Amino acid sequence: FSLTGKEALTHFPSLGPSTNSAQGKVHMKQCDLLKLSRKQKRLCRREPGLAETLRDAIRLGIMECQYQFRSERWNCSLEGRTSLLKRGFKETAFLYAVSSAALTHSLARACSAGRMERCTCDDSPDLENRKAWQWGVCGDNLKYSTKFLKKFLGQKRIGKDLRAKVDIHNTNVGIKAVKNGLKTTCKCHGVSGSCAVRTCWKQLSPFHEVGRLLKLRYDDAVKVFSTTNDAVGHSELASPQRHSHSTKHPASPRATDLVYVEDSPSFCRPSKYSLGTAGRTCSREGNCDSMCCGRGYNTQSRLVTFSCHCQVQWCCYVECQQCMQEEVVYSCKQ
Repeated sequence: FSLTGKEALTHFPSLGPSTNSAQGKVHMKQCDLLKLSRKQKRLCRREPGLAETLRDAIRLGIMECQYQFRSERWNCSLEGRTSLLKRGFKETAFLYAVSSAALTHSLARACSAGRMERCTCDDSPDLENRKAWQWGVCGDNLKYSTKFLKKFLGQKRIGKDLRAKVDIHNTNVGIKAVKNGLKTTCKCHGVSGSCAVRTCWKQLSPFHEVGRLLKLRYDDAVKVFSTTNDAVGHSELASPQRHSHSTKHPASPRATDLVYVEDSPSFCRPSKYSLGTAGRTCSREGNCDSMCCGRGYNTQSRLVTFSCHCQVQWCCYVECQQCMQEEVVYSCKQ
């Protein structure tokens, strides 16, 4: 399961008011529309509400990826994504991490929103959840989300293939990034704001915060290779970039590091991985030199219309004038 972009463009039939039988058929059809393995489709069919959650997760991950890379040469476009996922670049690492993070986040939120049949609010033993439910509060169920995700992705603890190890590692980095943003939120209830009753629940941070953290991980991504650990008798990831500059004494990457196995292309020119940067808008003071790869950039003026001089009119509407201003746009040359 990763961001190919195809699923996000698929139109799902609506689950509007109808019989349980009809809803069941629609749910099955939604599962079939998604690009899943045979085992994943089987799990999807057993979990009413999962197909919609998967679709939401794909959209969430794609939007966040494109937001985080909006000023980079590779802008997380859908073009070339299938080819890119076959390689071991830093960008591939980010895609695996943001995919698993988006699914973890979406599943936990879907549980607390009542969109999944087999899970509900968070039931952490250290919180008095029944009191929270009585006040209409439902914690995000990250515990169920991460447990189900491991089963859904079918991860194996030990794999011999370096690329498989890297993909699993980056997938887990995404899950950890969501866990990192889990907070306990409390609210007081009582007369005149007193705290006679205090209810607490688990709440995930906005996904933008997860995306920002993963982008920082991408910027500091670690190149790895496979080495044999004599103590345990199997291969594991290692990198000379951590704590040591010698391949004789490689160190393991941290559990929070994004890892990759091969250097990325420049993404300057069109290739099977991206459309290149020609025609991309950029900031003259910021990233034009880098994004345009030394080819230079075009400058164009255009008139932009916007609402201005707005006034509230009695009783219930706002009246605005239309103003125009000149805007300068910079775009990379061919």
